[in-house]
Amino acid sequence: MPDLKKGARITGTQRDKLAGDLKKKYEKGASIRALAESTGRSYGFVHRVLSETGVTLRGRGGATRTKKK
Repeated sequence: MPDLKKGARITGTQRDKLAGDLKKKYEKGASIRALAESTGRSYGFVHRVLSETGVTLRGRGGATRTKKK
């Protein structure tokens, strides 16, 4: 991943490269939170960048709900 300074604006080719890297890692199973932590960016930033790349975001994890009869 590109060398990022915390809070620095990321635009142009640097943002495109980051978006591609995030997309690959997300599609291999990394969580948005893990990606945010590894890049020093916020959850919202990573979520927005992934959405911009057209990736299908996974649903939230946790226990599966079943109806009781």
